[in-house]
Amino acid sequence: MEVIKRMWIVLFVMGIIPFCICSSQEILKKRKVIIIDPGHGGTDSGAIAINGYKEKEMALEIAKEILKWNKTVLNNKYDIYLTRYTDTLISLSHRTKLVRVLHPNLFISLHGNNANNPNVRGIEVYISVHAKSQPVKIATHIMVHLNEKLGYKVRGVKKANFQVLRKTVNICPAILIELGFLSNKDEADYLIKKENKQALALAILMSIKI
Repeated sequence: MEVIKRMWIVLFVMGIIPFCICSSQEILKKRKVIIIDPGHGGTDSGAIAINGYKEKEMALEIAKEILKWNKTVLNNKYDIYLTRYTDTLISLSHRTKLVRVLHPNLFISLHGNNANNPNVRGIEVYISVHAKSQPVKIATHIMVHLNEKLGYKVRGVKKANFQVLRKTVNICPAILIELGFLSNKDEADYLIKKENKQALALAILMSIKI
């Protein structure tokens, strides 16, 4: 009886060791980390569209849709964190501090554009004035993808000295997306609809190449 018991223990151990090794290897293969930064929040509404839609609402709603799509479509392919999950005002320094803590593979800040000319429309993607080639490639791919999948007019990849880009450029690829002009009636009306925000969030997620 003791012999049989010892044989079962040996077989169990022999069977479990490969499992442990595989599990350890999976743990070492960490998912890539993305930080999504919904612009503005709280007392800072950002731009207000001609239909009353606020930039802070749009940015947060699209960010949350990206979270959902990552879970349902990509089976949590990425570890995605938001700089804010509610309508609260988070300082720019705290947003970039999260980047320094998590060291993500990509940082994306979401915004809505505004212009004095109501006819101006389209999407712009910004990178830091000090950015190297990788953010340029990522920004270009996202912009082209949104044009091809959703018909967005593209206004190009541009360089700027925005704080969220300036303070993250040496940590990870960082981009800021202006998701259309809230001062343009067609784009404002497009962005306020839930199904369009869902489509936009999915297009952004699927366009990421890191």
